[in-house]
Amino acid sequence: MDIKEYFIRISYQGSYDKPDLATLTDIFQHHIRAVPFENLSIHCGESIELNLEATYNKIVRKKRGGWCMENNHLLFWVLETLGYNVTLLGAKVYIPEYEAYADDIDHLLLKVVLGDKSYIVDGGFGMAYQMWQPMELISGTDQPQTPGVFRFVEESGVWYLEKVKRKQWVPNQSLSIPRKVEEEVCRRVYLFTLQPRDIEEFRARNTHLQTAPDSLFVTKSICSLQTSDGIRALVGWKLTEMKYNYKDNMDLVEIRILADEEMEKTLKEKFNITLDKKFVPINVSRLSLF
Repeated sequence: MDIKEYFIRISYQGSYDKPDLATLTDIFQHHIRAVPFENLSIHCGESIELNLEATYNKIVRKKRGGWCMENNHLLFWVLETLGYNVTLLGAKVYIPEYEAYADDIDHLLLKVVLGDKSYIVDGGFGMAYQMWQPMELISGTDQPQTPGVFRFVEESGVWYLEKVKRKQWVPNQSLSIPRKVEEEVCRRVYLFTLQPRDIEEFRARNTHLQTAPDSLFVTKSICSLQTSDGIRALVGWKLTEMKYNYKDNMDLVEIRILADEEMEKTLKEKFNITLDKKFVPINVSRLSLF
């Protein structure tokens, strides 16, 4: 594995000799705009390996994306290689339809310490809840970013990530998002503690999430990528393109349903992904990703 090859993959041409916040933020933003959050392997007959070299080969050399245990595992290697003080953490994702957090840790994220401050770095959540900058680990303080206002709330050693959402303008009302989601002002994202984790602690969950019949990742094929002004996402056959703060503090949401024959071209043109095996899209879960 070669850090310079990784930088070519994410089109990063800045300096990296000083492990500071500016460099961290710059590399992070290049990563989320170049590497999709996606689970397409599950839907084209491949397994997702919890192995750093396999992840490097998939993301850097094959120009694919990955989910949290791939994206953030790779970012952990990148930041550690560059001299950052970085730790793996585990989170439980909030499921709004059940109004509850997951029973078990199902999300990998990173904590980076810079001087006397700690930051959460998460390049593997995807969709509209993907942070665009490292977030300072401080409770109760709004941290405005282009996607919206994020904040942490800490209670008895448990940290909760929330995002305050804008209203959404959907020109094609026949394909609009559910009213409950549209009226939602603040979305809980996940909870976590500061207990350091080892990658081996995620191995069972990595297998479960790609094999359990009721797993979100089994019932939905997902590919999302952050852009310079929003996100684009392909969930099943539905292509959604969002522009943040398009006008009047509203996000523009454009939705189109694709035909099967459009899939391959769309993945290439919108996400720079070319799959080795036949992709079978799916979207049978009612869980909303927006």
